[in-house]
Amino acid sequence: MYPAYAPPSDQAQRHYDAMLAFMREEVFPAEPAYEQFRHQAGEGDHTVPPVIEELKAKARERGLWNLFLPSESGLTQLEYAPIAELSGWSNELAPEAINCQAPDTGNMELLHLIGTDEQKKQWLEPLLAGEIRSAFAMTEPAVASSDATNIETRIERAGDEYVVNGRKWWISGAADPRCSVLIVMGKTDPSAATHRQQSMLIVPVGTPGLEIQRSHPVFGRQDQHGHCEVQFTDVRVPVANILGEEGGGFAAAQARLGPGRIHHVMRALGAGERALAMMVARSQQRHAFGGALAEQSAVRERIAESRVELDQARALCHHAAHVVDTEGNKGARHLIAAAKIAVPRAVCSVIDRAIQLHGAAGISDATVLSSLYGWHRAMRIFDGPDEAHLTTLARAEITKAPLFELPETIFSQFRPV
Repeated sequence: MYPAYAPPSDQAQRHYDAMLAFMREEVFPAEPAYEQFRHQAGEGDHTVPPVIEELKAKARERGLWNLFLPSESGLTQLEYAPIAELSGWSNELAPEAINCQAPDTGNMELLHLIGTDEQKKQWLEPLLAGEIRSAFAMTEPAVASSDATNIETRIERAGDEYVVNGRKWWISGAADPRCSVLIVMGKTDPSAATHRQQSMLIVPVGTPGLEIQRSHPVFGRQDQHGHCEVQFTDVRVPVANILGEEGGGFAAAQARLGPGRIHHVMRALGAGERALAMMVARSQQRHAFGGALAEQSAVRERIAESRVELDQARALCHHAAHVVDTEGNKGARHLIAAAKIAVPRAVCSVIDRAIQLHGAAGISDATVLSSLYGWHRAMRIFDGPDEAHLTTLARAEITKAPLFELPETIFSQFRPV
């Protein structure tokens, strides 16, 4: 629901109502067909279930398309937040159905912000149309990639071309057969200032020397789009494929990851709400020791704690989105970091309680809870681990000017030991 302090525009309310109806009428009924197709295809098969394209067509008919990008949708980030939350109730189907899925959203934002006219025509337009998919290649196996200055992949200029050599992993989306392009982060000048060594390069899939290798499972479960290892061996692309400017890769990565993080957080709230709804239903339907589980005070406390945690997390998320709208991504960076820490923690806590209440069904594929937990536990690592965001927040807190100057005498008031 929309925050009471910021009522939505009529347009935003229409989109929200349409999304709610779309989830009820199309997305939830499509989940069994999606799961059946994936099961029959087998683990490791990344073929796209046909129901995905069917849902995309239906979403476009309802005007639910590219809602994440203000220039396309006319929505603010705060107005988009409750709609993104609804999509998080069915994270594998709904975000893609409305063309608001990672990592494409971040790549579209980058191309929109700093892409050339030719790059926008060749890559942004088909991404906005949902005709292709993409991946973002930053993380590497040999270095701590939470610090992007560690990146070792080399991008060297050779005449009218750039040559790429290096190895990436956990490259989400690269196994999808529709993935047509990678945005690659690498070093163009190791001798430059620390944050000016990196650049971003557009590398089409199928370029000689680009090898998309095995996809890593998350808690034993393969994502349909894959999380791949990618090898670059003398991969050559035209100089025109540089995204932005040479040396601007680090700044571009921060610009990309800010909105990406807050969008992940928005969707995560929907997963938490689904887990809570399942917990409530289970407590009412399941009987033990002479009554419904809902009659037990311990179960009621778990439900209440979950509601408190989700509402607290949502307030932080919406506050961050509001500051993005009013002050920009840079002004909201610390709030986004705080939300990226707090929301997955809250959601994982709620899902864990729901799993416990469901017993063996909760840890199996009999319910959606185990896959929900796996993805949202991973959220505490991808797009920057909790520890990196905590370090950033602590640094900001320590260096900011205090609201009041504490008198030195305050320390003399303590009794000596």
